[in-house]
Amino acid sequence: MVIVYPHTSNWDFVVGYLAKIASGLPLRWIGKHSLFRWPVDGLLRRMGGIPVHRGASAGFIDRLVEEFERRPRIWLALAPEGTRSHTDHWKSGFYRLALAARVPVGLAFIDYRTRLVGLTTYLVLTGTEEEDLDRIRAFYRDKVAKFPGQASDIRFRR
Repeated sequence: MVIVYPHTSNWDFVVGYLAKIASGLPLRWIGKHSLFRWPVDGLLRRMGGIPVHRGASAGFIDRLVEEFERRPRIWLALAPEGTRSHTDHWKSGFYRLALAARVPVGLAFIDYRTRLVGLTTYLVLTGTEEEDLDRIRAFYRDKVAKFPGQASDIRFRR
C-alpha cells in the first residue's frame, strides 16, 4: 500500500505516473470512477487505474483485502486526501485496508519545493490511529505541495 501526499494539482498525476515508469514499480492506483469513462477508460485501466465509486464504496476495502490475499505481490497507490482541494481530513480507507491486509504503508511524495519525488519510508501500522498519524505527519512535515494552501490536514474525520 502506497499513499501519495500532498495532492493539490492535476500535475501530481503526471509527475507521479512518470515516477512510476522511471522506478519500474508495477503500481496500480485508485481514482474516482468519473475519470474512467470513454474514450480514456481502457487507457487508464491499462495504466494501472482502479475506479472507485466514492459515494458507494461499501465493500471496496473488503474486495481490495481479497486482492492482497490472492496475489503474491501487489503495489497499490492512492491519495488519501481524496481530492485536490483543501479538506480538514484524509479518507481513512488506506488505513483500514493496510491494517486488514496486514501490509506496510509506503509514504510517497512529490515535493515541489525541492523538486523531488520519492518513496523512501514504509510504516507498519500499529493500529493506534493517533500514534500512526503522528508518524505520518512527521514524515510529510517538510514536503511542499504545488499549491500549499490546498494540502489537506493529516487527520481522519471524527
